Amino acid sequence: MTRSYLLEAKQLSKTFTLQKKFFFGGQRDVLKAVNHVSLGVYEGETLGIVGESGCGKSTLARLLTCLIKPTAGRVLFKGEDITNFTKEQLTAVRRDIQMIFQDPYASLDPRKRVFQLLAEPLAIHHIGTKSEREQMVFDVLEQVGLQKAHAARYPHEFSGGQCQRLNIARALILQPKIIICDEPVSALDVSIQAQILNLLLDLQQTNHLTYLFISHDLNVVRYFCDRIAVMNMGEVVESGPSDEVYGAPKDQYTRKLLAAIPKPIYE
Repeated sequence: MTRSYLLEAKQLSKTFTLQKKFFFGGQRDVLKAVNHVSLGVYEGETLGIVGESGCGKSTLARLLTCLIKPTAGRVLFKGEDITNFTKEQLTAVRRDIQMIFQDPYASLDPRKRVFQLLAEPLAIHHIGTKSEREQMVFDVLEQVGLQKAHAARYPHEFSGGQCQRLNIARALILQPKIIICDEPVSALDVSIQAQILNLLLDLQQTNHLTYLFISHDLNVVRYFCDRIAVMNMGEVVESGPSDEVYGAPKDQYTRKLLAAIPKPIYE
């Protein structure tokens, strides 16, 4: 039986206009951030997107969550084309597609207490009564290794690692089908990175999650992901099972990435 992708990009492209050249017939400089990318992630697996800074992987993440519109191509979720969904339609889809960003602090409103930050998505999606939402907040804090008392605090009272746990909790509280992790550990101390990765792995098992994991670090991706897609200059240059891509890379760019990485610390 053929497996179907949970989330899929079909010939996805995104170009940005950089500046207008008035002296050359009004031509514009165009950056192809994502160029005809086709890939998909199966339910229950972790697909890693790896590449150097500027390769287009974060733009791809925003395309897949419909935070930005593609120049061309389609985004499919559970086989349905969501590329041109209305704002109202996307609100429903985003309950199932959540995202964790690189900066632990930037995603958390410093004016709000943790309880409000975590309960807010539940209110937006009309989930539960007031008392039920309160219990959901306490439950998800426990799942990410924090305490009930933390709900009364503000983001600035937490370390970077704790703030990333809060971001994970905020994504997790809606019980999504897939979480897109955009460099979720790169801003953290090395000693904290492994803790967050192990937490994500534990949550995947207990909550039957699917991950799309974006990183510039092949060591992290190899440790964390079932399959890898390597991006360079907006294109996927190689993809396959993690051990195959890591052990016998076919593309010259992939070999260059592998040659530059230090000894892994996550084994």
